[in-house]
Amino acid sequence: MSARRLAVWGDPIAHSKSPALHSAAIRVLGLDWEYGRRQVNADGFSAALHGLDDSWRGLSLTMPLKEQAFRAAEILDPHADLTGAVNTLLLGTSLAGFNTDVGGIIDAFAEHDVRSVSHARILGAGATASSALVAVAEMGAQRIDVRARRPERAQTLRALGERLGVEVGVSGFAAQVEAVDVTVATLPGGAVLDTAAAFATGGGTLLDVSYAPWPSALASAWTSDDVIPGLAMLLHQAVRQARVFVHGDPLHELDDEAGVLTAMRTALTDPSPS
Repeated sequence: MSARRLAVWGDPIAHSKSPALHSAAIRVLGLDWEYGRRQVNADGFSAALHGLDDSWRGLSLTMPLKEQAFRAAEILDPHADLTGAVNTLLLGTSLAGFNTDVGGIIDAFAEHDVRSVSHARILGAGATASSALVAVAEMGAQRIDVRARRPERAQTLRALGERLGVEVGVSGFAAQVEAVDVTVATLPGGAVLDTAAAFATGGGTLLDVSYAPWPSALASAWTSDDVIPGLAMLLHQAVRQARVFVHGDPLHELDDEAGVLTAMRTALTDPSPS
């Protein structure tokens, strides 16, 4: 295949492990591709996107660009359409947008033998919370408890639950808690909750999407055997991104995907972000 350019965009971006992950995949697949990074903020996204030439194959998008990418995409995969967030753009005749975060959450749970749930809790109400809600709904959750510092900002998650046919309750962090099968924390890295111990009691398996600093204050409140670090989600959503870049489909497995997964996992242990 001819050379193709790929990159991760966001602001900030220096911390991103995506170049290491995707460069590892490219090496295993033997592709003449290059993957870089670029600091792009929300105001500069449109101009940067329109400035790309036909040597570009695709983009990974991190905060704060997922909503901008959603609006720019001409074609959306089902997960992007549901969540209103795009973390992967495939460039070509049409601009196709994908959300691989949903599949990354499902795959991270499955890797830890959690494949079905009935009652889930989500901490936080941002873009990643929408992906988490879709993920646990696809895992079978019929009741989803959403907790947010400002519950009024989480009403879009209630509407998403109605669209998915699941019951979504929204409340603050201090409200009484019930036992759940899994908890997905989508809070910023370094966030500290006074109610962490309450959420940990009967909180099931925790997937904390944050991975720096690690362990998070929330993860420290859980039994270590019941915690999945955010790096697991990062790894599995990147595998699905690689499928998009190669095949145009997040469900089409890569050649030697086991080798790609091993190489990407090894890349995560590199202390450098690049």
